[in-house]
Amino acid sequence: MNKSNIKTLEQLNIVLDVNKTDIFDKYVRIFLQKNSHINLISKNDEKILFEKHIFDSLAINLFFKLSNTPHPSPLPQGARVKKLLDIGTGGGFPAIPIAILYENLNVSPLDSTRKKINVIEEIKSELGLKNLFPICERAENIRETYDYVTTRAVAPLKIILQYAIPKLKKGGYFIAYKSKNVQEELKEAQKTIKSLRVELFDIIEYTLPLDEIYERNLIIFRK
Repeated sequence: MNKSNIKTLEQLNIVLDVNKTDIFDKYVRIFLQKNSHINLISKNDEKILFEKHIFDSLAINLFFKLSNTPHPSPLPQGARVKKLLDIGTGGGFPAIPIAILYENLNVSPLDSTRKKINVIEEIKSELGLKNLFPICERAENIRETYDYVTTRAVAPLKIILQYAIPKLKKGGYFIAYKSKNVQEELKEAQKTIKSLRVELFDIIEYTLPLDEIYERNLIIFRK
């Protein structure tokens, strides 16, 4: 990770120490090597892996650190370690970057495609990520509940809410990574939101560090 990327992360209120920088550097090398054998992201995206995928994944830090409304810390309180489920993780986004950044948060990347989960298992082993717990399964078959659930590029809100909210503990948060068409998706999801008895907690806007304007949003619901 070059100095420019490290500086860019300050937009998310993230300051990496030398150890974390080294882990992210190793992660990028391993990921690109894996991507040459299995298509986790498009070849065109390889050149903007940090900007489009890693930076975007780490934007969850805006939820934990920058909102005017106090949010719960992802770090453990007392003896209990908090848990995050990433539904439809694909190539491991946002799960793996989150697991690297938050060592004390147990992260479970979930995907029904075995070859993708196998790659994530390999990345876990090579990086020594003890807080990463990949799961090869369909979301509807998961019975455990989590403090946080995330999704990125999976499905419209009206659909993904039905999979995510049942996986949350009471008082837990669902964080959906979305593009700029937020209001349209929220309008379409109103009946689902009401039936699931969840509240729209916050919408946090940010922009990816790309040459073109690439607007993104964290849509946050509380159970």
